[in-house]
Amino acid sequence: MFQIQDLVDLQALSESAELEFKLAQGQDGKGKLPDDFWPTYSAMANSRGGYVVLGVREKKGQLTLAGIEDIEIVHKQLFDIAGNNAKVNINLLTNDSVQTVNIEGKSLLVIEIPTARRDQKPIYLKNQPMKETYTRLHEGDHRCSEEQVKRMMAEQVEDSRDDKILTGFDFSDIDMDSLKAYKNLFSVAKPQHPWLELDLFELFKKLGGWRKDRQTSVEGITLAGVLMFGTWDAIQDAVPNYFVDYRERDEASVERWVDRLYPDGSWSGNVFDFYRRTYRKLVTDLKVPFELQNGIRLDDSKAHEAIREALVNTLVHADYTGRSSILIVKRPDLFGFRNPGLMRVPPEIAVKGGESDCRNRRMHQMFLMIGAGERAGSGIPKIYSGWEWAKWRTPKLYEKYEPSEQTLLELSTASLIPEEVTQLLAVKFGNTTFYSLNELEQMIVVTAAIEGWVNHERACQLTSKHSRDVTLALPRLVDKGFLVASGKKRDKSYSLPGMELPSPEEVFSNALTPINNLTHNARSLTHSIGNLTHNNSNAIDSNETRDDKGRFISSLIDKPFVDSLDVLSESFRQELNALAAPAREQRRLDTVTMKSLISGLCQEHYISVSILEMILDRKPQSLRQNYLKPMISEGLLKMAFPHKPNSPKQGYTTAD
Repeated sequence: MFQIQDLVDLQALSESAELEFKLAQGQDGKGKLPDDFWPTYSAMANSRGGYVVLGVREKKGQLTLAGIEDIEIVHKQLFDIAGNNAKVNINLLTNDSVQTVNIEGKSLLVIEIPTARRDQKPIYLKNQPMKETYTRLHEGDHRCSEEQVKRMMAEQVEDSRDDKILTGFDFSDIDMDSLKAYKNLFSVAKPQHPWLELDLFELFKKLGGWRKDRQTSVEGITLAGVLMFGTWDAIQDAVPNYFVDYRERDEASVERWVDRLYPDGSWSGNVFDFYRRTYRKLVTDLKVPFELQNGIRLDDSKAHEAIREALVNTLVHADYTGRSSILIVKRPDLFGFRNPGLMRVPPEIAVKGGESDCRNRRMHQMFLMIGAGERAGSGIPKIYSGWEWAKWRTPKLYEKYEPSEQTLLELSTASLIPEEVTQLLAVKFGNTTFYSLNELEQMIVVTAAIEGWVNHERACQLTSKHSRDVTLALPRLVDKGFLVASGKKRDKSYSLPGMELPSPEEVFSNALTPINNLTHNARSLTHSIGNLTHNNSNAIDSNETRDDKGRFISSLIDKPFVDSLDVLSESFRQELNALAAPAREQRRLDTVTMKSLISGLCQEHYISVSILEMILDRKPQSLRQNYLKPMISEGLLKMAFPHKPNSPKQGYTTAD
């Protein structure tokens, strides 16, 4: 339970997505558990847990203490309803979950809602799992779709998703070349193992590719067997959403790839072949320092081990029924890994190690037999330690719920603290002052120096600590003079003193046409901005104007801005309309084509979503969720104001 001592603490904590404030005063003003507490209870329990503070009024981001006069009544209502199965299916609360806090003479009730275990989910209301199950998204409670609920139920009853015996499949559905290649690697890893004497089918059975259910006497190929060694047709029949994809780019900000591997009919397309082909590509350019062990030179570094573990981890923890694909990206500045499905163990717990709940245990065991992957609970720590050994920036391990549930791991190859940044910080704050900060605080300040800004979400990606630690660290750094805050609540960002990024209001203060008609609200966008270090004066340039195409020009941003069609030159407006014509003429365009159109429209300038909405003839919500957000996550687009992702004056350009 976190400690709240005064209103300042409450204001700081309001930035956390795992915190909710409710008034809880009732009609008589003495106190009543609000009805909307229970959707929040369900949402937090089905997500990553959180806290609800009762007795606080929240209006437009401002918090005021209201207090609860009869707090015992509310306390009793809480546990009476929590124990009523007709209201909520499982009570996760104990006496230790509830704390009474007194601030300025007002009594508040702080309720900690734990994350439900996998075998408890879904947590739902009114005996209606399909209609009354909630999840937490962007600090709000949202009803789960039937597909999400069914996935929770499947996770609840299936310890290992790949253990399922598939009906109608046989050994002819296995790619023999894949199985032979696996046996060769197995013989290298364990040359004395007795299974090497077996024929391929018997080895396949020993590995878990074929099993017999002792209760029903049913036997056959497992899902693990088909995923790991199956033919493409067999895999498609077993898991229709299955797709594996490797992309290599020679530039971080360029959409095109120089190498790609995906099931195209030229190879099996199964998990094992994807692993061995992809791993070779990932480590091709990775340097191997000279290191001896027992007089023998080592061919692998700890960075190699980290990449191998990251790849295996992605493949064995994937939910192959999910709608996202397996995606592996290699860029000069990072290695990226994405798999469908959320983590069974929360990211902050997985980083610490010791707990394991693998979604595909038989596949994991198959990888272990060839020396790939780590034992229970040690994989993620090995990735982090390998990156620390290489003195690269801390990996980012996080989850996304939109457009589908997925887990992402980003391994940046940027130096942990580049020398030029160290020198900058030493000059700015003095070595003694800077190094007096704890590790988390140092990392936040370094990130602000390297990337130009940092916010709560970005800071959480830098650490395995709970987000509340980050929430409290940011205002401390402001108080100590290391950071300067700008924006309010969910739109708050932090920069180094003297390196503040320009705000949309500053940029457009002298615009010749109003921009308040922009409709974009990019709250859910996930930014991925690298090396964006600004050191601009925030003085307004009185010469701000428009270029010969009618685009707004400001000395505070690096490109022109298309903010209104009315002021554009006729020829340039026609050019934009011509580029967007395919979208207006066809209501249904494939994703690749639409992304290509958006990239063309965003070339050489920033453009607002309201303009994109008009010329593409698409709803802004569709543009944000289906195209802009993914393209920013993939590094294809960047925002004009990345530190203000929620600004209605936001603009987008290609990340070149």
